[in-house]
Amino acid sequence: MLSPRKLTASLAVAASIGAVAVVIGPAEPASAVPDTIPLTLKNDSGSGEQVYVYVIGTELASGKQGYADESGAFHAWPAGGAPPVPAPDASFAGPANGGSKTVQLPKFSGRVYFSYGKKLDFRLAEGGLVQPAVQNAADPNHDTLFNWTEYTLNDSGLWINSTQVDMFSAPYSVGLTAGDGSAKHTGTLKPGGYKAVADGLTQQGGGWEGLVQNRADGTPLRVLAPGHGIGSGDLPAGVMDDYIDRVWSKYASDTLTVTPFKEQPDTKYFGKVNGDRMDFTDGSGAVVTSFEKPDSDSVFGCYNKLDAPNDQVRGPISRTLCAAYNRSTLLTNSEQPDADASGFYQDGVTNHYARLIHAQMQDGQAYAFAFDDVGNHESLVHDGDPKDAAITLESFG
Repeated sequence: MLSPRKLTASLAVAASIGAVAVVIGPAEPASAVPDTIPLTLKNDSGSGEQVYVYVIGTELASGKQGYADESGAFHAWPAGGAPPVPAPDASFAGPANGGSKTVQLPKFSGRVYFSYGKKLDFRLAEGGLVQPAVQNAADPNHDTLFNWTEYTLNDSGLWINSTQVDMFSAPYSVGLTAGDGSAKHTGTLKPGGYKAVADGLTQQGGGWEGLVQNRADGTPLRVLAPGHGIGSGDLPAGVMDDYIDRVWSKYASDTLTVTPFKEQPDTKYFGKVNGDRMDFTDGSGAVVTSFEKPDSDSVFGCYNKLDAPNDQVRGPISRTLCAAYNRSTLLTNSEQPDADASGFYQDGVTNHYARLIHAQMQDGQAYAFAFDDVGNHESLVHDGDPKDAAITLESFG
């Protein structure tokens, strides 16, 4: 089965700085999935602030960008401008604390945003919608408490996930009712988990505390993902250098074996450091791809020096490397991918953001970096014949 997500640019355009993981469904024969399915929004947040909800993305039938209203009806965005111009108000009121609300979710590849107390400020550039850029202190949404889920609903079914690829913020979980009547659910934090992630990074020190952002009144807003933290100067750029150096030293003499496809155990690639690059060869000894020595930003973003094109060689090797660097398993296991979560994040130099988020999830599943789905550790639910979907705004604790 194809991975449900792949690293892409933003759903929109340039102002959405950084990589965003987007739900992708495999091409399969058309099914009886209707044009819309019920989406129940439940508010267990404990917050008395008004919630605003947005369903935005690409309408799969037309390929156009736009938004959906509560009935699931599609509205294309008007033309944008340079500089970007205000987008139409695509919001609708979410449920009050303790309540729920059911709307219709259309066949989109997109996002469901929700904000507390204040509407989001969306803009339209000439190329499309400008997504909020939380790492930018000048972004008009910087001081708004908000979050989003990502989903694709198409003729092959529904993929919906909770994501922490860009930030860890207002907690929520996702779920669906499958065609056989069973329920699937993921993304729920342990009691006190929201505060525990922020406190854990503060206690970690070493610059990790810089990822925690609060409003002027002290209200916790979010924890930035480490790649964005490097970009904003809130996390030291060399925070992973020691681990990367040790990996580079190890594989100057040892061989790293990557078996990127679980269903193809005989497809193997062999990595060896050769000066300023790591070469990967196939079974015949031919070099199939090479990677420069990565920096911390490349590791956290799974891009740049760890770019992962949508192919059958470099991309699958890169996503395996990315997961292993973030989980710090390359020194303890030269056979990758390593799917045993008990060995993840054990090195003192690791992705502590991902470590803490996974530790605070009730089912251990999260999308804390772009290829957190390597080994199926992602917070995703899917069904080919979904009856409905659900997003629960969870307690801040």
